Amino acid sequence: MSNTKSPPVLDAEAGQSAVPCCPPLSERPFTAEEAETAARMFKALGDPVRLRLFSAVASHEGGEACVCDISDVGVSQPTVSHHLKKLKEAGLLTSERRGTWVYYRVAPSVLAAMGQLLTVR
Repeated sequence: MSNTKSPPVLDAEAGQSAVPCCPPLSERPFTAEEAETAARMFKALGDPVRLRLFSAVASHEGGEACVCDISDVGVSQPTVSHHLKKLKEAGLLTSERRGTWVYYRVAPSVLAAMGQLLTVR
């Protein structure tokens, strides 16, 4: 185990460094605050519909997806909106309204931070 701090992840969209939520699981035990943050992210992804929506946004060409392109996940449109809201509240997605449509993007540095969290050192 290492006592060094996790390196910052580059937040290209904001042009600055974004500190990951938590150190790798193998680095040291989480503080209560780190555990709350990680649990919020994993809880949001613990629902199969949310995981499919998150994956659809993350893998969509250009790194963002219109809600009209990702809403075919086997539930009603209001339910899709509810799940997207939960992903946003967990800090996993950002959104931008353009005309009548809302476009979603994986929040800057989320994938790198989540990957770093699961890295074994």
